Amino acid sequence: MPALTDPQGRSDAEQKLLAGCDRRIRLHRMADLTVEVRDAQGRPVPGAQVRVQQTRHAFLFGCNAYALGALPDAKLNRAYEQQFAALFNYATLPFYWGSYEPEEGRTSEQRLQRMADWCVAHGIRAKGHPLVWHEVPPAWLAAKVAGLEPAQAAKVVEGLLERRVRSIIPAFAGKIEYWDVINEATVSALVANGVGAWVKSLGHEEAVARALSWAREAGPQAKLLVNDFNVWPRLYTSQLRYLNDRDVSYDAVGIQSHMHAGTPPLDTWWKLCERYARYGKPLHFTEMTVLSGALKTDSDWMSHHPGWETTPEGEQRQARYVTSLYRILFSHRAVQAITWWDFSDAAAWQGAPAGMVRKDMSPKPVYTELLRLVRGEWWTDEALTTDSRGRVRLRAFLGDYRITVRHKGLVADCEATLSRETVTPWAVTLR
Repeated sequence: MPALTDPQGRSDAEQKLLAGCDRRIRLHRMADLTVEVRDAQGRPVPGAQVRVQQTRHAFLFGCNAYALGALPDAKLNRAYEQQFAALFNYATLPFYWGSYEPEEGRTSEQRLQRMADWCVAHGIRAKGHPLVWHEVPPAWLAAKVAGLEPAQAAKVVEGLLERRVRSIIPAFAGKIEYWDVINEATVSALVANGVGAWVKSLGHEEAVARALSWAREAGPQAKLLVNDFNVWPRLYTSQLRYLNDRDVSYDAVGIQSHMHAGTPPLDTWWKLCERYARYGKPLHFTEMTVLSGALKTDSDWMSHHPGWETTPEGEQRQARYVTSLYRILFSHRAVQAITWWDFSDAAAWQGAPAGMVRKDMSPKPVYTELLRLVRGEWWTDEALTTDSRGRVRLRAFLGDYRITVRHKGLVADCEATLSRETVTPWAVTLR
C-alpha cells in the first residue's frame, strides 16, 4: 500500500480528479426524469404545480449501527438513532459468530431482529456482517474440534459454518438484503483456530466459493459480498478471478479502508476503484475510517487506546479529507456503497476518534458536511410547472421519489423509483 500521508495541499492528480467529480456525478448518479400530468379524460394539463421530492438515494450511504439501542443513556440512544437516520440509508448489523452464538444453539437472533426492524421502519437497507470470519469464533468451537485430525476438524468446522449461513440468511429475509458472506479470507489460513484451519485446508479461493454457494442457496434474492482489507497484494484479485472463472454467484466486491495511521493521496482510491472495477461487480467501500484526533503511530494495529480523543484540528482535517473522498467515490461508475466505521466516538473500534459524531452525539464537521452533500447538493427536491403538453422535465438523482401534483384544487400523488432502467414519463392523473 502507498505510504500514508496527510497532505495539506492537493497534487495535480488529486485536483484533476476533484475537478471532474460534478461531471461524473451528473453522468453516473443522475438520469432524466419526466412527469406527465393528465386530467380524468386523458388530456394534458398545462400550468399544474408539480413537486418532485426524493425520499431515498439509490446509492448506499452507510455506517455500521452496532451501538443501536446499546448506549448507557436513553437520551444518547435517541440522539444516535435520529442523527443516524437523518444521514444514512444503509446500515451494517453485527453477526460475529462468537457474540451471535455464545453457546452452541443459543443465539442472539431476537436482538438482531429488533435492530433489523428498526432499519426497516426508517427506510434503511441493512447488511449483515460477517457470516464467515476467522476472528471472533465462539469459545465452544475449540472444544468441538479438540483432538481431531486436521482433515476431520476442517470437516466439522465446515459443517458448522454451512449450518450457520443456511440458517441466518432465511431468518432475516425481507429485512436484511445484503450480506458480507466471508470476511478477510486472504489471511484466514494464517490464524490458528478452527475457521483458519478450514480455509487453509481448501485454499482461500475455494473456501470463499463454498461459503458463497451456501449463501446463494439460502437466499436466492440476497445481495452477497466478499470483503477484505488485503486489497493491494494479488491475493484478493486471485480470489475474484477464481470466482468469476467458475461462475460463482456474488453481487459486490467489498473493500475495507481503515485509515487509523493516516490518509493516502486521494488518487490512490481512484486507482483502486479502477483495478477492481475490471471484475465486473459493483464496489462497496465496506469499512471506512478517518480519524479526527491523533493518528496511530505504534505497530500494534489491534490494540485499544483509552483516552484517544477527538481534537478541533483533527475534526477539520477529517472533514476536508472525507468530503473530498466521498465526492470522488460517489463519482466513480463502479462504486455502489460507502460504509463508515463507526458512527460515534462513544462506541468506536479500538476507542479511536473515528466517529462522525462525538461521544455526546454532537455532530463533528464531517457529519455536517456530508449531510449537506447527501441530503442537499446530491438530493433532488424541485417545484415545477407543467408546460403546454402537461409535462415537467429535470435531471434527477437516482432513487425513490414522491410526486405531488396540484391544479385548481385537485391533488394527486404517486411514488416511483428512478433508475437507469426507468422509462419515463411517469403519468399522474388529476381527478
